[in-house]
Amino acid sequence: MGEDDAPQVVVGLGNPGPQYAGNRHNIGFLVADELAARVGGKFKAHRSGAEVLEGRLAGARVVLVKPRSFMNVSGGPVAGALRFFKAPLERLSVVHDELDLPFGAVRLKLGGGENGHNGLRSISKSLGSREYHRVRFGIGRPPGRQDPADFVLRDFSAAERKELAFEVDRCADAVEALVGQGLTAAQNSFHAT
Repeated sequence: MGEDDAPQVVVGLGNPGPQYAGNRHNIGFLVADELAARVGGKFKAHRSGAEVLEGRLAGARVVLVKPRSFMNVSGGPVAGALRFFKAPLERLSVVHDELDLPFGAVRLKLGGGENGHNGLRSISKSLGSREYHRVRFGIGRPPGRQDPADFVLRDFSAAERKELAFEVDRCADAVEALVGQGLTAAQNSFHAT
């Protein structure tokens, strides 16, 4: 199988276990679950240390990945999935929470720093590169003097939860655009809103 046959690999970041399910840090899992519903399948345990679902999205072969490890050590399962599916780095997209964007804002980029995000730091270290796509879902900054590390492990507020399904759906649309049309077209569609 050549690189042209390689799938797009979309990773949703989060922490495993029901106690984390509604946390801001788990937005990547929520978007991955929405994408799984669109693909029409269920995640299955994979030897890479992640839950994986293969299917088609926006006309492309795609592998959806949810690491089973904790966020701070998600690099190993992500690197393992890329190796297993023989996907090059440029076909990797990681969906994650972003403190520096207001709640619900979606921004896409290629490469760059990790901005203090331990999940991204672990992935960059395991891959030996920062040159992968990021789909950043804004969660806003913590109020007052609340520690960001505490803030990301809290559930979305009641007001945010009212909008959450809509925003997750829109973020999944952005991933589909990225997979189907490429970065520039997806940015043009989603950065204007």
